[in-house]
Amino acid sequence: MKPLLHDIKREKIIAIIRGVPSEFIIETAKALVSGGIHMMEITFDQESPEGIKNTLDSITILNEQMHDEIALGAGTVLTAEQAELAYERGAGYVISPNVDQDVIQITKELGMISIPGALTATEVVQARGYGADIVKLFPAGIWGVGYVKALCAPLSHIPVAAVGGVDENNIQSFFKAGVCCVGIGGSLVSRKRVLNREFELIAKTAKTLRNQIEDRKEIS
Repeated sequence: MKPLLHDIKREKIIAIIRGVPSEFIIETAKALVSGGIHMMEITFDQESPEGIKNTLDSITILNEQMHDEIALGAGTVLTAEQAELAYERGAGYVISPNVDQDVIQITKELGMISIPGALTATEVVQARGYGADIVKLFPAGIWGVGYVKALCAPLSHIPVAAVGGVDENNIQSFFKAGVCCVGIGGSLVSRKRVLNREFELIAKTAKTLRNQIEDRKEIS
């Protein structure tokens, strides 16, 4: 197993950092690390060229200053070009909300971990066939743990992640349903929390989530 893929499955939580200005990115990452979360997805802001630039700047800054402490990924990657740009800036994995063959294939060609988003069994199998390492079930929270469990049962040979609506209240349920990892955004590191400089709250939430994972390990 590739080392980064192994790390993602071991760490189990990917923090989704969306809409955070690059000037706050180091403080945000340090808060997450202090709470025990080291996997971080910097999502592409697709609304404007300035947003895309901010995303790439954030990845660059984190890669240059905290590469020994965290594992960086790029999120909301919609094109092969964006996957290449993320790779050039230091991302090690690519996460998308959809199944795009070109994005998956360029991700694999560049030696990165591919985590495309899917919802149905057909999409999950298709993504795996294109080369996905993990398939992101999105939006998992809206469809619920029961749906995730039903989908994972016949597809247990395909590693899946739950993203969308996962928080400290239901995280253990998603792991019981069969996912190998989760992505958590707004309930952990929201733009509002960052702009209000509530970094202690981010660290506290990260620690609570990490403890949930450790508690599950002890039970199992």
